[in-house]
Amino acid sequence: MSTTESYIQGIFAERIGGANFGKDTAIYKFEKIKRAKAAAKLAHPDVELIDMGVGEPDEMADAGIVAKLAEEAAKSENRGYADNGIRDFKVTAAEYLQNVFGVSGVDPDTEIVHSIGSKPALAMLPSCFINPGDVTIMTVPGYPVLGTHTVYLGGEVYKVKLLKENNFLPDLDSIPADICERAKLLYLNYPNNPTGASATVEFFEKVVAFAKKYNIVVVHDAPYAALTYDGLKPLSFLSVPGAKEVGVEMHSLSKSYNMTGWRIGFVAGNPLVVNAFATVKDNNDSGQFIAIQRAAMYGLQNPVITEKIAEKYSRRHNLLVDALNEIGFKAEKPKGSFFLYVEAPKGIKGGQRFETAEDFSQYLIRETLISTVPWDDAGRFVRFSVTFIAQGEEEERRVISEIKRRLTAVEFEF
Repeated sequence: MSTTESYIQGIFAERIGGANFGKDTAIYKFEKIKRAKAAAKLAHPDVELIDMGVGEPDEMADAGIVAKLAEEAAKSENRGYADNGIRDFKVTAAEYLQNVFGVSGVDPDTEIVHSIGSKPALAMLPSCFINPGDVTIMTVPGYPVLGTHTVYLGGEVYKVKLLKENNFLPDLDSIPADICERAKLLYLNYPNNPTGASATVEFFEKVVAFAKKYNIVVVHDAPYAALTYDGLKPLSFLSVPGAKEVGVEMHSLSKSYNMTGWRIGFVAGNPLVVNAFATVKDNNDSGQFIAIQRAAMYGLQNPVITEKIAEKYSRRHNLLVDALNEIGFKAEKPKGSFFLYVEAPKGIKGGQRFETAEDFSQYLIRETLISTVPWDDAGRFVRFSVTFIAQGEEEERRVISEIKRRLTAVEFEF
């Protein structure tokens, strides 16, 4: 190791591992999946690997959105920094909340700020509130970014398990009083990744009361909020009385408009929280390209785009749920998101046992070339995603039939 490498190795921040940064030999879940897929394809080059673990849309954004981007990108006035966003985008976002979720009275000037996708917004919000010793309450399994940055700032993360017996909603009453007293942030995500569960008005009402009792800011991450099925109307946390007094909601066009790589969304709700976020954001980025904001406006003004996407996911969910249940799984179609959360079997009759969901997921990749994502945080579950690659309904049916054929060849014990 050179002298330069030696001194750099010794001065890394403790939050990322300090002097041990880069030396961790542990192989994490998604890296294990990546390696297993590569090995399976190498061992069986003539067999199609069916990837049911992808967490992003399988299609491009709507042609109208793409055309709008091209049109706006050609305009000289859109070339500069956007800072905390153009007002037209904020006005359109407020109208979108009204039209799709029935949320009225959102002030675009003080209660909405655009974000370069949800992930950076989640990363920045703890900087608005967390001091050393403060607590962020999060649900598991779930998306860890808010918690990661809470810990970076010297805070603590308290995890509440999402259990099947509670419809994958957190039991707020189970949180110890001392945690509640020190908590500043409560992170929620519905429809939920990975469970696919949806919240109810009654649950959100309880969340508002909980937040007011303990002076907690609610951060509701809602990238799947408009992707609902079977008569379930899109539900916004902000539609519940009192919600804007205690928190914010984060919307993204990544999942609902097939705009994952475009990186555009917005934070809406309590004006103090929005202003704090905008202040921190202004010290982190210079805003998303104005042409992307205007293309996103086209999408928000045409929610029928999301409705068509939801129809496709609903159809695929139906096919997948039926196929898995015929094999012996106990799959229940979610009413939102593109994720199907299924309990892993105990093992193979007379053969291998699956002590964890990861054991089962690795077996599926290795032996059947079907990739899923395992979750062992609160039970033994695997996540199937209906964003698998398939062009048209006939191809969708072919993929699901092939999954069923491969899994039927194995006698699982449930």
